Amino acid sequence: MTTKVIGILREAKKPEDLRTPLSPQNCLELMNYFPGTKIIVQPSPFRCFTDMEYQSAGIELKEDLSECDIIMGVKEVPVENLIADKTYLFFSHTIKKQPHNRNLLRAILQKNITLVDYETLTWDAGNRIIGFGRFAGIVGTHYALLMFGRKYGFYTLQPAHEGKNYSELLNQYLGLNLPPVKIVLCGDGRVAHGSIELLRKLKIHQVSQPEFLTEDYNQPIFVHLRSEDYYERKDGRPWDKADFYKHPEDYRSCFKPYYQKADIMINAVFWKEGIEPFFTHEEMKDSDFRIKVISDISCDIPGPVPSTVRSSTIQNPFYAYNVYLEKEVAPFQPNVIDVQAVSNLPCELPFDASLEFGEQLVRHVLPYLLVEDKEGIIANATIAKGGKLTDKFVYLSDFVA
Repeated sequence: MTTKVIGILREAKKPEDLRTPLSPQNCLELMNYFPGTKIIVQPSPFRCFTDMEYQSAGIELKEDLSECDIIMGVKEVPVENLIADKTYLFFSHTIKKQPHNRNLLRAILQKNITLVDYETLTWDAGNRIIGFGRFAGIVGTHYALLMFGRKYGFYTLQPAHEGKNYSELLNQYLGLNLPPVKIVLCGDGRVAHGSIELLRKLKIHQVSQPEFLTEDYNQPIFVHLRSEDYYERKDGRPWDKADFYKHPEDYRSCFKPYYQKADIMINAVFWKEGIEPFFTHEEMKDSDFRIKVISDISCDIPGPVPSTVRSSTIQNPFYAYNVYLEKEVAPFQPNVIDVQAVSNLPCELPFDASLEFGEQLVRHVLPYLLVEDKEGIIANATIAKGGKLTDKFVYLSDFVA
């Protein structure tokens, strides 16, 4: 096996992201599993692991990563920081033709960079190998409960980032009696399962769909819905998931019974253009629209939740939506719907999120990158190579033209 030098970037996108693809412990494991692998870490004043922690683990700190073969970060790398002829791994946010990253992809092609995007790393069945979704679900669900408590003055919770880690977040709930709130959770990926994880840890009782729609409870409850539970074919034919994502125009929302019964909505769905929203601006004005708090973890704009008019930030996570004015207003007033729409929720638990992400990288991704890509895992996730888009991503040609 040829010696490879891996560089870990300091996150340069603003606001500063505290996460890292590899913790000091991950670096040690990697060098242990793959003898001859060298790791260089760019110093950072804000990373959730300190420079000293990497140094203590025997990892070299260096500003200049030009000797590295593979360079890894979390978020998009600023164009001016890209080093030509290297292999980069990060979330590029280009595969949906995101206009703000057009120049990034152009620069990657011009500089002959091989780009492997974490988002496109998938198993044979199409499931994503790696991601921060679990922590987005945990933090987004915590925000839903925090907003509900603040809105009605029932209790007070602090945002996740004000504590050190996940266990500190959980400690806030010790001895807390939640009111008999009804929560509807939509989605079925990593994010939704992170949400379910926290709801179960808090001993919030999961009920079936018929129970949610017909029964009253004196304790907090939640129902978990998948796409077939809130969309149906317009022609009445049986549900077909693959067809739904291929031809969303043939389907309509059947979410109404749930918005008539829920107090809190947690949105963790995968959404694409052409899918009808859960409900309309007009429906939100109806007297039977009961939802008062929406944690929009997916945060698609425009997307399935009409009240998500913009994404919010960790510093200012909340705003409210006035259904009659159809616009954003100050949160936590009477007769408004309070919204959380932070697009980078895992940054609130950077320590836990980085540890888990690094573990997945070392176990499931880097062996294919450093030894042999027999399964085509890396090849399938490579967006650009040799100054060209790869076959799978050639659809981005018009985007970069």
